[in-house]
Amino acid sequence: MTTRRDVNLLSRIDPMVRLLALAIALALLLPVRGPAREVAQFISNAAVFLLFFLNGLRLPRHEVAAGMGNHRVLWPLTAWVFGGMALAGWGMWQLGQGWMPPLIALGFLYLGCLPSTVQSATAYSSLAGGNVASSVVAAALLNILGVFVTAPLFSFLAGGKEAAFHADGLVKVVTILLLPFVIGQVLQGKLGGWVKDHRPLITWFDRASIAIAVYVAFSGAVEQRFWARIDAPGWVWLAGGTAVLLAIGHVGAWLVGGLAGVDRPDRVSMLFAGAQKSIAMGAPLATVLFPPAAAGIVLLPILLYHLCQLVMAAPLAARLNRP
Repeated sequence: MTTRRDVNLLSRIDPMVRLLALAIALALLLPVRGPAREVAQFISNAAVFLLFFLNGLRLPRHEVAAGMGNHRVLWPLTAWVFGGMALAGWGMWQLGQGWMPPLIALGFLYLGCLPSTVQSATAYSSLAGGNVASSVVAAALLNILGVFVTAPLFSFLAGGKEAAFHADGLVKVVTILLLPFVIGQVLQGKLGGWVKDHRPLITWFDRASIAIAVYVAFSGAVEQRFWARIDAPGWVWLAGGTAVLLAIGHVGAWLVGGLAGVDRPDRVSMLFAGAQKSIAMGAPLATVLFPPAAAGIVLLPILLYHLCQLVMAAPLAARLNRP
């Protein structure tokens, strides 16, 4: 019997975490198979297209321009997210050769190349006394850059046929991620007000789009019986590697803020924007870059990292906000 304490505990879990857990459970119990996979992939791609279209509608053009002018925050943060963290992921991938399951190791490299979150980085920056405006603009711009940077950067660092970024992959990235964002920016004057008036609905659509991408990716992994491809040491490596990258991400982002010489509110903003990684970019892009059998396994590091970063963020924000 469910008690009130159980209900209260469940309500305290981040809605995105609950939805991701539901998507994974559904993929384990009822994976999409055979001819239905193409239909599911089309639905996932359409949902991702709409997700980035809505992102284009939401982010004001003047904020993009202002954020580009805050060089003391933007450029060190960009260098850390796509430089320092990408190299950390590459190092984990190299160390995992012969020790980790190959796709788990590749997943750490993929994790390192992803941009930061937008919503949670902004929310926790606010709780920690950070510069909210800097958080919104920096995280949003990092995600825009991620459309251009993540896939080719990952391919360059990984090398080999398994991570090659071909012209068809570029077309998919541009068509599904970049094009809808640009259309959203163009139509912002006409539809931006509607998005502001329906924020709860848009938020849930964001989450649902990500969950659909995770469900489709994990269905492919379930069909390939991924649990038989990852032994007990592999799961230990997954947990240990995630912990190491979490530590590198947070310590590194804080030190970069100090070296940049920004004030404390901007440094707090750089911490959350620099350490957190985006499942909103990671899940949809994985379904574009990797075959169905591999995408679900490659996503395991970012899924665990995403869960852990949310668990860490609340107490860390409370600690930073103390006088």
